[in-house]
Amino acid sequence: MSILVNKESKVLVQGITGTQASFHVKRSMDYGTNVVAGVTPGKGGSIHLDVPVFDTVREAVRETGANASVMYVPARFVKDAVREAAEAELDLCVCIADGVPIKDMLEIKEMLRGAKTKLIGPNTPGIITPGEARLGIFPENIHRPGRIGIVSRSSTLTYEAVIETNRAGLGQSTVIGLGDDMLIGIDFVETLEKFMNDPDTDAVVVIGQLGGTYEEVCARYYKNLKEKKPVVGFVAGNAVPFGHKMGYAGDVITNGHVTAQDKQDAMNDAGIIVVNKINNIHAELMKLFSAHD
Repeated sequence: MSILVNKESKVLVQGITGTQASFHVKRSMDYGTNVVAGVTPGKGGSIHLDVPVFDTVREAVRETGANASVMYVPARFVKDAVREAAEAELDLCVCIADGVPIKDMLEIKEMLRGAKTKLIGPNTPGIITPGEARLGIFPENIHRPGRIGIVSRSSTLTYEAVIETNRAGLGQSTVIGLGDDMLIGIDFVETLEKFMNDPDTDAVVVIGQLGGTYEEVCARYYKNLKEKKPVVGFVAGNAVPFGHKMGYAGDVITNGHVTAQDKQDAMNDAGIIVVNKINNIHAELMKLFSAHD
């Protein structure tokens, strides 16, 4: 019951010896995540949290067979960390850091174009498959194994969506925080496609927010699907008027759609079930699955 990560994933941690990394990695390991290695340049050959530490990702992959990484590195080192992950051909890397320079993210996006490696983040709580694997900083105690996929652009509202699926008695298959930054790795379309093809995900919750056009692109993708699972959507920011002046270039980039209502309208048009309050998600899920309960 998962996409991208599960109990079979072999995880390495870039920056494992840092204080925050040690705290969160220990929690992930206690949760059952299969952490097989750490990477900290200059500390290769040591042991930390009972796993071997290597100087490079390539070396760690060669020795342990790791296929995913979570990065606890400062923003200024993210580009190099992603490059290492991509060159080692990891399936997935998760970037927790916020404040990654836009210039670096543009280079990272180009670096990953056509690459095997997929990036979640930056500025993300990560990804969790309940009961199997936790890559990041999700509060693991609130998650329950289940059949609802969750993908979100708002880190803290991701936790609210988790609680809503629990209230509906349905739990989660996999939960993904795409990241709050302007430029991110994988997006709604890529994750939605995987959830649509996952036999153990019965429905998906999509949490959007102001900024960018990720939600509109997602809505167009969903609208054009011939076979689709139910999607419940929420867009944060509808109670706050959008007062920032975009300018001509910004208006062209966003295609004139800058408010939460615009995003909700696109979702509604695509057949997504849109809620105006996040605490209404559980009620819509219960309507969808009442016939099964």
